[in-house]
Amino acid sequence: MRDKTKRLPQDGTEGAAPPATAGEVPYHAILDAIPTRLYYVGADGRFRYANQEYASFLGLPMSEILGRTGRELFGDAAWAEIGPLSDRAMAGETVRWEGWAMFHAGRRYTQRVYAPHRGPDGAIAGYFVFVRDITELKLRETELEQRLEELRKSEAMKAAIIDSALDCVIMIDEQSRVIGFNPMAQKTFGYTVSQAMGRPIGDLIVPPHLRAQHEAGLRRYLATGAGTVLGKRIEIEAMRADGAIIPVELAITEVKTENARLFTAYLRDLTHARAAASEIERQREALHQSEKLAALGSMLAGVAHELNNPLSIVIGHSLMLDEEARDHATDPRLASIAERAGKIQAAAERCGRIVRTFLSMARQSKAQRQEVQLSALVRGAVELLAYGLRTGGIETSIVVPDDLPPLIADGDQLHQVLVNLIINAQQALHDTPMPRRVAITARPDQAAREVVLTVADNGPGIPEAIRTRIFDPFFTTKPTGIGTGVGLAVSRGIIESHGGRLSLAPAERGATFEIRLPLGDGTAVAAPVNGAPPEQAAPIARRRALVVDDEAGIAAMLSEILRRDGFTCDIAGNGREARALIERTESESARYDAILCDLRMAEEDGPTFFRWLQRARPDLASRIAFVTGDTLGPAAGRFVAECGRPVVDKPFVPSEIRKLVAQLANGGVA
Repeated sequence: MRDKTKRLPQDGTEGAAPPATAGEVPYHAILDAIPTRLYYVGADGRFRYANQEYASFLGLPMSEILGRTGRELFGDAAWAEIGPLSDRAMAGETVRWEGWAMFHAGRRYTQRVYAPHRGPDGAIAGYFVFVRDITELKLRETELEQRLEELRKSEAMKAAIIDSALDCVIMIDEQSRVIGFNPMAQKTFGYTVSQAMGRPIGDLIVPPHLRAQHEAGLRRYLATGAGTVLGKRIEIEAMRADGAIIPVELAITEVKTENARLFTAYLRDLTHARAAASEIERQREALHQSEKLAALGSMLAGVAHELNNPLSIVIGHSLMLDEEARDHATDPRLASIAERAGKIQAAAERCGRIVRTFLSMARQSKAQRQEVQLSALVRGAVELLAYGLRTGGIETSIVVPDDLPPLIADGDQLHQVLVNLIINAQQALHDTPMPRRVAITARPDQAAREVVLTVADNGPGIPEAIRTRIFDPFFTTKPTGIGTGVGLAVSRGIIESHGGRLSLAPAERGATFEIRLPLGDGTAVAAPVNGAPPEQAAPIARRRALVVDDEAGIAAMLSEILRRDGFTCDIAGNGREARALIERTESESARYDAILCDLRMAEEDGPTFFRWLQRARPDLASRIAFVTGDTLGPAAGRFVAECGRPVVDKPFVPSEIRKLVAQLANGGVA
């Protein structure tokens, strides 16, 4: 019997090989057992041999493989890719190829070697093809490459995020050594990466007073897993390279690897945030103070109106009482009455000036300037505060010559500034050891045409850090409830409105405030002395006047002032009553020569009455003036500015009324 198993051709022809004898190697068994696919193609392009591995790949019995061509076995798509390799092998070239090809079993990745086979005559009889299918390996390799690429992208993204993070990101190992230090950490703490890497974090950014706590906490966590900081957001202090201590927000997370435990710290510098929060709080407090001042201003308008009416009555009647007493100066009793009337008048006028000063501050109106003597102002301010200075153990010295040139200023406003500066000095000296001193000096600066006034104390002084802020509105160093922070700001505004300067002068000890005011040119009219008889207006022919005021006492007093100057007066309690009186006096002989009208009245106010006059009696609209205690309100202020008519503020003195009415009666005031 002969072995029917196909053998490798020896000469390129298919034939049966003799059975294996003792010692003979069974090559076909070896080739069938190897994991590499092997087949042989003859010169005619047909399969002459294939091992079992290849037959298994094709999924065909050997009988359907041998004798067929590669195109028939592989299909057109695969043959289009590997067919040219066969041609090269038949040309005598050993070809090595690796790549993807499409087979009936699907797309496969193979390594292929084409080895030409020569016959006894040396001619190419066919070629062997060794095929190693590494599709699964290639797929795993591709998958691994994709994962590596994704990992690289992820790491690059993480690095970009960390590098561009607005927070500091610092990574340390279990020995607390720095292994990561992002750009924001470099900027915040002042170290370069090379300076930071490998150094203990405690030596780098932990302040000395916190290092022991930091090291103990890390040891405790590594030993027990219990920590007070990990996973929380806390605010703590950190240290820069220059030793500066800064507030930071800190969050720490743990990163576990196979071989180590790492810790990542995220830190945010809170310096600017806290400064912003402090500024917001300061602005909020400033707004609160501003709202309080606005509310006080509104309240002051009503209070001023209510105060000005009775003050006007007191001043007017005291002056008229004084005039009557002087007319009978030979009677000793009337002389005493005149003296008392003068004192009443002086006190009432002082109250009136205080109200006017408050209203002027609230309206931010221009100062009412006249010649004032600085020495008298200083003495008056010190006398006003004498009790507080004396009980506070404060020695007050005044060196203000009486012969200083007069100032062109509003005396009441300058008095307010002096009082404010002296009170500030008094409060600064509260905790100062004895002796406590306040020195007020003044001297002329002829070269600058100025008077220089200083208020100095020997208290603790003003720190350099806040010297530039003390004139800011609402800035104060006093405890809550003691000061509002507006005194110096208002004082500087008053001095600057006079063309002067208020500043903090250098001082070896305590604080010295310097006021510079321009000297008068001698053209202003001197202020009248309290209690002196007012200028008398020349008597005029008997004329008619209309007084419109809902305050009966004011209306009666105005009428009495005008009757003394020869006027016949009618009184109306509001604009509606005034219109009725005017409509009843149509004749030329009964026409009113002057009208004095309040602004705020019930039923019909002054502005409404004035607009009626403009429409119905324009001839009388030029003979009206307003007497009011309310020019602070926005509506009243706008009307006064728009109407262009004269306004006398309450409280007034009779001389002001007489002078104004004389002008109105003599042709009106444009």
